[in-house]
Amino acid sequence: MQDEIDQALQRACEAGQIPGVVAMAATGDEVIYRGAFGRRDLSTDTAMTEDNVFWLASMTKAITAAAVMRLVEQGRLSLDGSIGDVLPDLASPMVLEGFDADGAPQLRPARNPITLRHLLTHTAGFCYDMWNGDMVRYLAVSGTPPFRTGLKAALRVPVMSDPGTRWEYGTSLDFTGQAIEAVSGARLEAYFRDHLFTPLGMTDTAFRIGESQRARLVRMHSRGADGSLTPIAFEIGQDPEFHAGGGGLYGTAGDYIKFVQMMLNRGRAGGLEVLKPETVALMGENHIGELTMTRMTSAIATATNDVDLYSGMEKKWGLSFMINTAETPEGRSPGSLAWAGLANTYYWIDPARDVAGVILMQVLPFADRTCLEVFAGFERGVYAGLNAAQRAA
Repeated sequence: MQDEIDQALQRACEAGQIPGVVAMAATGDEVIYRGAFGRRDLSTDTAMTEDNVFWLASMTKAITAAAVMRLVEQGRLSLDGSIGDVLPDLASPMVLEGFDADGAPQLRPARNPITLRHLLTHTAGFCYDMWNGDMVRYLAVSGTPPFRTGLKAALRVPVMSDPGTRWEYGTSLDFTGQAIEAVSGARLEAYFRDHLFTPLGMTDTAFRIGESQRARLVRMHSRGADGSLTPIAFEIGQDPEFHAGGGGLYGTAGDYIKFVQMMLNRGRAGGLEVLKPETVALMGENHIGELTMTRMTSAIATATNDVDLYSGMEKKWGLSFMINTAETPEGRSPGSLAWAGLANTYYWIDPARDVAGVILMQVLPFADRTCLEVFAGFERGVYAGLNAAQRAA
């Protein structure tokens, strides 16, 4: 497994397809693959290393979900009670129905309350402007800052549909982070540190980039229309008014593999129980019923391509995870959990095969075809190695 994956990732970097990459795979018991290739910044000769620090973006969401489920376990939050009881600003959500002839937003009260289950499954009605042209227009007309500013004013946005009626990927996990703070009384980063990062040994994951992390930080790169890669200035604000539970964390592959191993181990890490086994099982179930994950059509080309992972396959959603309903071409079992981050970082968790993987790159826009091909090649290599080991046994 090691040699074949090494060669594939090395070739992608040497051919200039990607600047650099760190990848790891693990069973519940051990890390079975690890590798770092290419450069962390194409403007320098600095080689990528396994401990390099990446913007994890929406890979933050699974961590936020795990954190909030601790509060559900304790009875301090309910999956199906109105989240407005905890976050008064969400007590009376308004739906954006369109714009009048003068361009003014047309809003109406939502027919259903927003619940924590809605937030965790992207059925609350919140969206990202990069996949919703109406939100791009709303932000411009209303003067509301985008979420990436870290300003609390960015949280005051309408929903795009009545809660519980449609799947639409969006900012729901940022509100989940706000709920954690409201109930726990702790800043989100402190809650993560005390209840997840410290028990799991995730010493290199944080919202704020520390001095040691900055020395290992990977540069962001932009893919041009001609396929070229250019280093760009990009950093999440380091002194935000709110910590973005939906996408604000920086971290390493080594830290994130510990998190996915905890999920494989049904909530346990070493001798510690981070989550109850029944909680981990619940998080991996379909929580959107007959609804399905839909195609995400780009409204901001510099941020994202269109997203249609495993086109033609019905995808469901758990408590923050995409669930594939059939085996993928790479070998991932039906019912596995996965998601990604905007700068082309990806992970998957396959409980049926007791394997999980993490691959980190720093390339915009999201769903870059070449990055997806590199991810697929890595995942195929992991399953090929597992299958070979099974045959040998």
